[in-house]
Amino acid sequence: MKPFLLLSIRAEPAAVGEEYDAFCRFLGVAPSDLHARQLAAEPLGELSLDDWSGILLGGGAFTVSDPEETKTDAQRRTEDDLAVLLDQVVAADFPFLGACYGIGTLGTHQGGLVDTAYPEPVGPLWITVTDQGAKDPLFAGVPPRFAAYGGHKEALSQLPGHATLLATSEACPVQAFRVGENVYATQFHPELDLPGVRTRIDVYSTYGYFDPSKAETLKDQAGQVAVDHPMALLANFARRYAR
Repeated sequence: MKPFLLLSIRAEPAAVGEEYDAFCRFLGVAPSDLHARQLAAEPLGELSLDDWSGILLGGGAFTVSDPEETKTDAQRRTEDDLAVLLDQVVAADFPFLGACYGIGTLGTHQGGLVDTAYPEPVGPLWITVTDQGAKDPLFAGVPPRFAAYGGHKEALSQLPGHATLLATSEACPVQAFRVGENVYATQFHPELDLPGVRTRIDVYSTYGYFDPSKAETLKDQAGQVAVDHPMALLANFARRYAR
């Protein structure tokens, strides 16, 4: 099997390790079948799509809609690298799934409006699958309404006209969408379980997502809702595209 590729924008060791382990576990692949690149630390460089079964992009502290003058050199480089990659991915309709930051990158690349109009607090939230989402193979076996973990400052407030809306939530109109047949992005995190979200609450407590004094309360609240279904998206992605 050709491996999958995970692109990470995280620079914090605990979050980097947790993210990789979670994607590996919920994709259902061995570590040898999930390669990782740390975009915050190094340029992406040239990439041949033919080398991979599919590409995944994780979330992190980069925010596409930040003013340009506030972005770090690493963030600008990452955005430029991902724009070039998405040119290839969309043109080839190549298997791609971006989580959280994927909404910002793919949404912006495809002409949607990404801004701060629809933030959501860190923790569990309820996702509603659209009629089109219910027909999509990525959501196979997922109920019409399910709990997921999220937390973000920006979101896609205007869906590109050619994109297909797959899921929504009460506070955020675009929770998942598709371009073509094989290019996906979600606002919620399909790789996050309870230990994972608690790790991220610890790691990102001073990054402006919430009042740091509320970290322990958020970790307690995260365990009050069963989050069992989002991971199916990753398993479905791996089963569908492994080659």
